[in-house]
Amino acid sequence: MAAPLVRPRHDRKIAGVCAGLARRFGTTPTTMRVLFVVSCLLPGPQFLLYIALWILLPAEDTYREAW
Repeated sequence: MAAPLVRPRHDRKIAGVCAGLARRFGTTPTTMRVLFVVSCLLPGPQFLLYIALWILLPAEDTYREAW
């Protein structure tokens, strides 16, 4: 079973979005961060998507309390 999509409390650099995505998809946080930076070089709403995920994804502590 895949890990839930939450922002972890540890291993954050800014908001924990890349670390949460990496945990969910089974890769390293560094790989996810590099992919995000490279994707920002392409046209598109990547930065806005990051901010939206920052707002919408629950923090790991909040997620555990809810379950």
